[in-house]
Amino acid sequence: MALYEHVFLARQDISGQQVDQLVDSFRGVIEGNGGSIGKVENWGLKTLSYRIKKNRKAYYTLLNIDAPATAVQEMERQMRFNEDVLRYITIKVDGHDDAPSVMMQKRDDRPRRDDRGPRRDRDDRPPRGDREDRGPRRERPFEGE
Repeated sequence: MALYEHVFLARQDISGQQVDQLVDSFRGVIEGNGGSIGKVENWGLKTLSYRIKKNRKAYYTLLNIDAPATAVQEMERQMRFNEDVLRYITIKVDGHDDAPSVMMQKRDDRPRRDDRGPRRDRDDRPPRGDREDRGPRRERPFEGE
């Protein structure tokens, strides 16, 4: 069986309990077709970059799925019919990570910008210099003359 990461967005009007019911219904579809869902992360209610179906916010949920492709296709088909699901994306991965996703980590736990590699500071640039260093200024005639 293949490994997938699946993220879906649910409408802001529903409650967190209804989001859990959606996850349970999708779990039933996957398990009914011979697959399993490992880790489930509820990322919570977040603001969208742009409106989707008149919604400004959505509940984000991540599912780690180990299932055949037909099970995932059936789950996506049922998501298309469900009015509470705004968007979804499924990505095939080589392996699942047991650690919390980046969305669930605290900002203190994430790597700092300085730890990611060399960065050019503003002090590395040569000085811009004064006006005299750039050469003579070109005079332009006035429009009215």
